[in-house]
Amino acid sequence: MSIRIFFIILAVIWGECLPAQTSFTRRDSLKGSLRPERAYNVMHYTINLKVDPSSKSLEGSVEMEFIPLQAMQRLQIDLASNMELSAVRDGRKLLKFTREFGAVFIDVDYKEGSREKLVISYRGKPAQAKTPPWDGGFIWKTDEQGNAWVGVSCQGPGASIWWPCKDHLSDEPDEGIALNLTLPENMMGISNGQLVGVDQPEQAGWKTWHWKVSYPINTYNVSIYAGDYVHFQDSYTAGDSSKLALNYYVLRGNEEKAKSHFRQVGPMLACYEKYFGKYPFWNDGYALVEAPYLGMEHQSAVAYGNGYQRGYLGGRIPEEFNFDYIIIHESGHEYFGNALSVGDNADLWLHEGLTTYLEAIYVECMYGKKASLRYLESQRSSIRNAHPLVGPRGVHFTAYPDSDIYYKGSWVLQTLRFALKNDASWFKLLRVFYEANRYRIVDTDQWKRFVDEFTGKDFGPFFEQYLHRTEIPAVELKTDTSGHRTRIYYRLVNAVEGLELPVEISLDGRTIQLDATTREKNIEFSRAFKSVKAVNAQALVRCEP
Repeated sequence: MSIRIFFIILAVIWGECLPAQTSFTRRDSLKGSLRPERAYNVMHYTINLKVDPSSKSLEGSVEMEFIPLQAMQRLQIDLASNMELSAVRDGRKLLKFTREFGAVFIDVDYKEGSREKLVISYRGKPAQAKTPPWDGGFIWKTDEQGNAWVGVSCQGPGASIWWPCKDHLSDEPDEGIALNLTLPENMMGISNGQLVGVDQPEQAGWKTWHWKVSYPINTYNVSIYAGDYVHFQDSYTAGDSSKLALNYYVLRGNEEKAKSHFRQVGPMLACYEKYFGKYPFWNDGYALVEAPYLGMEHQSAVAYGNGYQRGYLGGRIPEEFNFDYIIIHESGHEYFGNALSVGDNADLWLHEGLTTYLEAIYVECMYGKKASLRYLESQRSSIRNAHPLVGPRGVHFTAYPDSDIYYKGSWVLQTLRFALKNDASWFKLLRVFYEANRYRIVDTDQWKRFVDEFTGKDFGPFFEQYLHRTEIPAVELKTDTSGHRTRIYYRLVNAVEGLELPVEISLDGRTIQLDATTREKNIEFSRAFKSVKAVNAQALVRCEP
């Protein structure tokens, strides 16, 4: 008899996802490419911002300190075209500038290697998010008591929808940021990092909240929250006995349920520390901030809007797992996405795939390996397999809405683990890669080179198959039973040349593992089997007769 078992993924679209972008314009190139006008390294931002919920408007200035990487006569920053840029100054000198879409080109005269500072003044009504956090923008809401409640989420469109910056993933400010947030005096202002002070400006009825980030930070991770918040603390003790303050900001009235619900943070941090070391932004602290949208990985101030429920809005994850998906996933980004970051949207699968796989690692830590495999199986139905995981470079590629960078990315990592056949080596690989690139920018090619060097094997065909193609390999089985003997022929089809993958074969319920390639192999047994089938559950495969 002959059986063909395809490595197939169900094409079930994740409910919140939109199609990945396939065509690009000059606007996308201006936003996504590293043009000569962007040949500078940002050292620090100081953001001075006044937020008026009554008019849904912003007014402020940004001081950008940077080092030109070459002599420059023209410099690009970014600010959404619907926002007014009122002035650009170098010291007291007003500089001329022109605008094209969201790109602002400033006339300058800088030498390579000098430290410079621009002050950019701006105002306007920022874009409002329609379905945050996916489409991105400001969220102006009221809480249950009718108090103003403000948030912003901008991973997709970028930080320049609300503040002027070098809006490119490749350049995080080396020395962090300062954010001075002025709000109506009845609102608490929260941002990333540590609160260093609160004062009353000269204008009556307003208050300024001063925040400081001491680590490099993605510009889209810079965020603000404003509302009638209550602050409380807990603490986490690391393996070396050092203590980390856990800061929680929740809407008034939610304190008690938050205190109970957020108890899962400590065990989560312990699991992440077990596999990857201490929480990476120790000096800036860890915070969960109740947000008027589902959630986002804002560095050291994670947005939380899951309604104090298990799973994802009460569902999605298997019933056997009693944890809050948003806390586990968005906090996981502190390691993958925030500490280790990519420099181009083409590589966002590394942010999302690694973090989605980190959920399974958390489950393995808390519930065991078999439970982790069940959790991974629950992810698999959300894989669309519609586009390659690695996208086009040098453009503003909106890969973010595509669920494959999450779930297929997670399963590619699990498949690589299975191919290594050594869990200790696998977890060491992940940790060494993370530690070598913490607070740095990485890309897919670096990941590939690292895996090859770490393992001493050529995984080029593996990555070509799973990162750059949409076809999923299949294993073809043929059995020849004669008397009391069975010979099994097996090979990979729909696969790139050179691909080798372990496959699990069930022989009357007993599972064996074979290494399959595109070249047919065979194995003989001295008995007849009634049932021969592929049963892979540890790799990117769903077996169907």
